[in-house]
Amino acid sequence: MADVTIRAARPDDAEDVAAYTAQPSVVWGTLQLPIQSVAAWRTRFEGNSPDTSYVLVAEADSKAAGLISLHWGTRPRTRHVAHLGMMVSEQYQGRGIGKALMAAAIDAADRWLNLVRVELEVYPDNDRAVRLYQQFGFELEGRKRLNAWRDGQYVDSLIMGRLRPGTQG
Repeated sequence: MADVTIRAARPDDAEDVAAYTAQPSVVWGTLQLPIQSVAAWRTRFEGNSPDTSYVLVAEADSKAAGLISLHWGTRPRTRHVAHLGMMVSEQYQGRGIGKALMAAAIDAADRWLNLVRVELEVYPDNDRAVRLYQQFGFELEGRKRLNAWRDGQYVDSLIMGRLRPGTQG
């Protein structure tokens, strides 16, 4: 793995993140729209509230090489549940960036954010991502048929969830 630092996302990461959301394999594996503006990403980063989100980047070679986010609501009865999203720049895929991001996010979820449940959606044909999520205790919970429009066709999404160890499920 490259020399990687996991740190909080900053508005000035917007340029790097906008660049890799235009990469074919990043768009293919996420629900992000291709070719988003730097201004749109900067606005998203500036709008993230520590009361409802936790966003990290993996910095490698002085750039944001990957991003992971946990987002949760403010409703009292579901405050313990967060949705996870992640993406890694093409040039850093397969080099341990995703694993480092997942480790940091799950550690924060379990030890600092008091999250009991983390859930995500992933495409069934994104085998590497599914295996990574399983390594961190995510289990398949369901399938949303024709859930997303990708590359000119509807595709399914898998719903995966992880309960913090030691909690009732």
